[in-house]
Amino acid sequence: MKREFLILFVLTIFLSAKSAEYVIPNSGVLSDSTRLKTTVIQAAIDKASNEGGGTIVIPKGVYLSGALFFKPNTKLRLMEGAVLKGSDNIADYPLIPSRMEGKSIYYYAALVNAYHEDSFGISGPGTINGNGMKFWSYFWAYRDSMKLIGKSATNLEVHRPRLLFIWGCNNVTISNVKLCNSGFWTTHLYECNDVLIEGCDIRSPFRPVKAPSTDGVDIDVCKRVTIRNCYISVNDDGVCIKGGKGPDAQKRAENGIVEDILVENCTFGESHGLLTLGSECIHARNITVRNCKVESNTPILRLKMRPDTYQIFENITVENITGKCGTIIEMRPWTQFFTMEGSKEKPFGIVRNITISNIKADCHEFGEMNGNKSDQVSNIVFKNIIATAKDAELKCNYADVKIENVTVNNAPLVVKK
Repeated sequence: MKREFLILFVLTIFLSAKSAEYVIPNSGVLSDSTRLKTTVIQAAIDKASNEGGGTIVIPKGVYLSGALFFKPNTKLRLMEGAVLKGSDNIADYPLIPSRMEGKSIYYYAALVNAYHEDSFGISGPGTINGNGMKFWSYFWAYRDSMKLIGKSATNLEVHRPRLLFIWGCNNVTISNVKLCNSGFWTTHLYECNDVLIEGCDIRSPFRPVKAPSTDGVDIDVCKRVTIRNCYISVNDDGVCIKGGKGPDAQKRAENGIVEDILVENCTFGESHGLLTLGSECIHARNITVRNCKVESNTPILRLKMRPDTYQIFENITVENITGKCGTIIEMRPWTQFFTMEGSKEKPFGIVRNITISNIKADCHEFGEMNGNKSDQVSNIVFKNIIATAKDAELKCNYADVKIENVTVNNAPLVVKK
């Protein structure tokens, strides 16, 4: 009996520690503040972790902060009216080992960082605001200055922080929170398993200043990720599948497969694509997008075929999509930042087992499937689709494409080689 009581007592203390709340003082920050609160918030995170865990609570008000690093057994909650606002000074984001554009490199920390912390969570209903205007403006100015001297600019030359970077974490939940105005990618998951992103509002602007490369959710070497009941409208890809790039990317331990991804019951506003694979992706499989609405002029499914990277995209299902889009499918060569890095390899892509069904959409074009010359494409199915389009043809170079009950402008779909 004494032993059972002791176990119950220890368990009670453990659960109390786990559920402890660490509320950030709100004195002086009920309105927008120019004073950094990084030290105060980080101290609360450290204290919570040292005391066995707990939730960092941001109350109503605007809290300006640089990079924050969540520790084991800590979570973040933003109350109604709470805004965690990112500093627009890159010096407030340390340069550390990181992951960007399919490479393991040193890069700047995000506003919210969690490394190898299982059961990490972020909840709302408050807002995490990247305050990215200064970073966006500098990006465009730098790119224009490079054009004047006949050079191109890469994303990494202009130093910008992401909003969230979650690395090596399992059982992650991001729920009912507003994520906006990131300086760079909005939500970056790397080497994470069992992630739920639910009820979130994820945005970055196209005007008056475009927010470049502010992808909604980047899934990078992850398994079992669900994105559900979210609104996503960003100035790049809505959901982007990553995992590595380069002629030897498939051999590098830091790269890998993305699999078992579900996107459902979401609405997509303006973006560069609802679901995109390929800018940095070596292998993606078992991906489902279903029961979504699209309100943009961009592709529902976008496949970027890199001639410098071996790629496999397989077992992809897109179903029950309604609304307005640019194209239903877009598959094209993608040569942005192309480099063979001195390799004599001859990379090619494999695209197989894709089904797009039960679509009702107004499109600019029905779509295109024309990758690189050596790409291998098989078992592509379009079925039960009703579309209107200015360009009513599917431009396609591949034989193993099945069309079942597909009409465009009240006529059967025409496939044009």
